[in-house]
Amino acid sequence: MTVVHRELVAGRWFELSLVEQMANIGSEIERTIAWRGRSERNSAAAFDRCLELLDLTIADPRHRRRLRELTRVREGLADHFVFDNLYGSTDEAWRRYFHAFTYAAALRRGR
Repeated sequence: MTVVHRELVAGRWFELSLVEQMANIGSEIERTIAWRGRSERNSAAAFDRCLELLDLTIADPRHRRRLRELTRVREGLADHFVFDNLYGSTDEAWRRYFHAFTYAAALRRGR
């Protein structure tokens, strides 16, 4: 996989809070959903960016106590968007999950 977020990989990602990291991952999920059915290439690219950001979040040493949730989110996303959706998740469920982080990040920024 090619690194897309070079600036974030270089360390900037680790300056963001967990809420901000998850909100950014949620933005890529929104793009993945929006492109599905219109451009599978763009949808797959957005999903790859999502996994890249999620892997950076999993690698963040501040989140060791949250590894179980973060790795399960990764597993659930892969199941839903790449594999057979054995867990039965929906686009709307993923939108709701990540919306909470987007909302919290906006509150922190005073919006």
